[in-house]
Amino acid sequence: GVTMIGDAAFDGCSSLTSVVISEGVTKIGFGAFRDCSSLTSVVIPKGVTKIGFGAFRGCSSLTSVVIPEGVTEIEGGVIHRCGDGTFEDCSSLTSMVIPKGVTKIGRFAFYGCSSLTSVVIPEGVKEIGIFAFSGCSSLKSVVIPEGVTEIEWEVFNGCSSLTSVEIPKGVTEIGQDAFSGCSSLTSVVIPEGVTEIGMNAFNGCNSLTSVVIPESVKEIEYQTFEDCPKLTIHAPAGSYAEKYAKENGIPFEVK
Repeated sequence: GVTMIGDAAFDGCSSLTSVVISEGVTKIGFGAFRDCSSLTSVVIPKGVTKIGFGAFRGCSSLTSVVIPEGVTEIEGGVIHRCGDGTFEDCSSLTSMVIPKGVTKIGRFAFYGCSSLTSVVIPEGVKEIGIFAFSGCSSLKSVVIPEGVTEIEWEVFNGCSSLTSVEIPKGVTEIGQDAFSGCSSLTSVVIPEGVTEIGMNAFNGCNSLTSVVIPESVKEIEYQTFEDCPKLTIHAPAGSYAEKYAKENGIPFEVK
């Protein structure tokens, strides 16, 4: 039987509407169903352990996908800003269950999935790549599991419906533009242990009223809280965050 769907096997088959992948297949190659813009449903069987980067990129009619247990990585693009995330631009995808066992969500994985309203990221995920959920403008809430140590560049950039986010203990860095344009986000608690908040990390979060910043933060970069007109920073007295708030004219309260 067939054990693999090859690289770019159905790339650009714009009239393909549904796919059932047979038992026995263990690998879906990179770009296998890329730009199959009429594909509305796909069944991925247990036994598949590898889904290549860009496998379903641009499947703009796909509404839901269940990834089977056994997959350990949702692959991302190879080159920065050249996309090919596994589900990039699946603009009709409304929900996604990521199974236990996945340890990495690759770069651009769900970039531009503008209908995605919820995503469950399981415990065990250690890495979420750059741009992974960027442009997911319908995403309302997300819980990042403990084990993730860095919120990478632009991971939630442009998630304009995101009202809450839980940043777990163990994170040490919040990257550039990580939450920029999250215009529905009202409050954020940054956990003790974070040492750096990157440039533009919360730029354009114009509903943000409260950010709690711990003593451990020693660097807040350029324009991190630009265009956050309602913001008050809460931090310990004498902390770097207090100095930063006062230097940048941001209201401050001791916490």
